Amino acid sequence: MTTATDAETTPTTNPVSTEGRGAVVLSGITKLYGDQVAVDDLSLTVQPGEFISLLGPSGCGKTTTLRMIAGFEHPDAGDISVSGKSVLNAPPYRRDVNTVFQAYALFPHFSVAENVAYGLQQRRTPKAEIREKVTQALDLVQMRSFGDRKPTQLSGGQQQRIALARALVNRPSVLLLDEPLGALDRQLREEMQLELKLLQSRLGITFVFVTHDQGEALSMSDRIAIMRAGRIEQLADADTVYARPASAYVAAFVGQQNFFRGQIAESGAAIASPHALVRAAETRLAGTGQGEAAVRPEYIRIEAAGPAATSEANTARGALIGVSHLGDTMQYLVSLGDEQSLIVRRPTPDAPALQIGDPVVCTWSANHVLLFPADEAAQEGGYIAPPTV
Repeated sequence: MTTATDAETTPTTNPVSTEGRGAVVLSGITKLYGDQVAVDDLSLTVQPGEFISLLGPSGCGKTTTLRMIAGFEHPDAGDISVSGKSVLNAPPYRRDVNTVFQAYALFPHFSVAENVAYGLQQRRTPKAEIREKVTQALDLVQMRSFGDRKPTQLSGGQQQRIALARALVNRPSVLLLDEPLGALDRQLREEMQLELKLLQSRLGITFVFVTHDQGEALSMSDRIAIMRAGRIEQLADADTVYARPASAYVAAFVGQQNFFRGQIAESGAAIASPHALVRAAETRLAGTGQGEAAVRPEYIRIEAAGPAATSEANTARGALIGVSHLGDTMQYLVSLGDEQSLIVRRPTPDAPALQIGDPVVCTWSANHVLLFPADEAAQEGGYIAPPTV
């Protein structure tokens, strides 16, 4: 069996802790819905105080995994431990975890303070202790002055803070977050990403964060588990999954890539596609057959095309069909023919002045080329397919 630890692509000098407060260990967990496998023999160790994200498209098993940690779903096989103790047979309220959902589920007829206090009241906590803990929790999310308001009097971002305060008031060892920023607009979502990371760093609580938004995962996580069909495709830090993806699937899902599909050439060091010979700096593939080469848009140079020369590796010619201003970046869309295109991004100060319809030539370094075996499952639509070049 391949575990998430086996899939790690970067060595670590720190021993993995499986028993400290906040450690979460999933051992070969499987979840079936009828004959559908939602989570498939998945193993993962989350260290105490770590911020880890489960990232993937809808249906990959990330939310089911989170719900099994929370106790809302029960695995058909495997074990789950929190802080060194198995919680497999423990109900949700007896697990030292709390969950924040995308739908904040605040009681509309309760005040903010009453919403935060609800869990403490259910545990028959003394009133003086409730007041103290509620005040501390609201201070954590900078919402003490809103304690007397009703949720309907709050903005989406404020409601999200209250949901966090309610989840944190008991100081659980693990906080589970199921796409909690999904209902917020882009600017507020980016602000809350920073606040969440700062809050987690300050409290030292283990965060397990579920998202389909790669930007959220990249900006906040200590490690990211890229999920596919109920399994972990790669587990690594943000730099690694971006610069050294373990598969074409990860390369396509994290950031944006231009993919060239074709025959493996030059003893595994290149892909001969219909539109370019794409060569890597070193041999990356074994054998022959079909493969894929990936190049990120920011690594490609673009300029007006001169007279056609002998075809060179890592060069593609086409016509400019789109230009977009992205603030500090200009994005170009180049048609290579046969309804295939290439995305190029250049820093705005250095972006060439090109017009729609101009013939252009695009070039890139072999150092920025990633080669992968052809991913037939992705191409057939079973998973997220790499974008067409």
